[in-house]
Amino acid sequence: MTDKVRVWDGFVRLFHWSLVAVIAGVWLTAEGPKVLHEGLGYVIAGVIAARVIWGLIGPRHARFADFIRGPRPVLAYLRDLRAGRERRYLGHNPAGGAMIVALLLTVAATVLTGWLQTTDAFWGSSGLQEVHDLLAKLILVLAALHVAGVLLESLRHHENLVMSMLTGTKRPLTDKDHR
Repeated sequence: MTDKVRVWDGFVRLFHWSLVAVIAGVWLTAEGPKVLHEGLGYVIAGVIAARVIWGLIGPRHARFADFIRGPRPVLAYLRDLRAGRERRYLGHNPAGGAMIVALLLTVAATVLTGWLQTTDAFWGSSGLQEVHDLLAKLILVLAALHVAGVLLESLRHHENLVMSMLTGTKRPLTDKDHR
């Protein structure tokens, strides 16, 4: 059996699965009870704030600098993926990093538009409610794309990425991984 290396620290794993659970909770309480829906929204805000801090000070693979790339590397990775020659990464690949940014921004914008509706300035704003609902649906689309990417990468690299987000470990990189 191949040795495993620690990639995802406990905080990153707790953040990931907590966010999944709490987002499920806000979906289940979208029609009420309102106090629970709003309370879970505040939990999401706190969890995201903690993740942003951890993305600046946490260990290597938790840091945004480790996985946020510009559009060119992301597009190059997607081209390589399509051609069947993508590199295996120990942390997030460039497309995965872009998805994390998209999810974090979309979830944060959803929380913000939900919170704004509790303020005097936007109380009862149907326009803001529509934006909030659209962003909430976008979370589902992005989450589905994220899961599809995880499954594809797991198959392509013969590695259970869901399990690695549970255990925090992956098999080490080899020369064949090109990185």
